[in-house]
Amino acid sequence: MTEIPAEADIRCPAETIFDLIIDFRGQDRWLTRSSAYHGTAEVSANPVALGTTYREPGPFGVRHGRVTEFERPTAITFHQPMTMRLHAGTVDVVMRYTLTPGEGSTRVRRLVTLGIPRSLRLVQPVLIRAFRIESARTLLALKAYADALRGS
Repeated sequence: MTEIPAEADIRCPAETIFDLIIDFRGQDRWLTRSSAYHGTAEVSANPVALGTTYREPGPFGVRHGRVTEFERPTAITFHQPMTMRLHAGTVDVVMRYTLTPGEGSTRVRRLVTLGIPRSLRLVQPVLIRAFRIESARTLLALKAYADALRGS
C-alpha cells in the first residue's frame, strides 16, 4: 500500500469545509477539471451521505466510489476502486479527509491510500505521481476557495 498525505490549515470552520467536500454537484465552484480529474458523475445522493455512490471517469480508468465513513464535520472517507483501461486491473483507492477545528482555522488532512496490483507494477511510479499531484492540487483548490469564503 502506498500512502499519499497532504495537509493544509484553512481559515474556515470545519462545517463549511465538510459541506464543500460532500457537495459533489457543486464541486466545480472550487475544483477545476484537470488531466486527471474530469468531474464526478452518477451521484446517488447530493449532498453526500454514508453509503452514497458515484462514478469518476479519468485518464487511467473509472473510479466507482462509495462513502464509507461520514462523521460530520470531522471525517469522511471515500472508497473508490479504479478499474483501469484495457482491463489492466483495479487500483484500490481510499481517500480520507480528517478535519481538526482549531482557533481561527481548521487543519485538513487528506490521505490517499493506493493498493496497486502486481499487473500494474511497471506503471506504478506514473500512477503514484499522478495521484500525488492531483491530491495536492485538490487540497490547494479547497483551501483557496474556503479561505476566500472566510475573507468575504
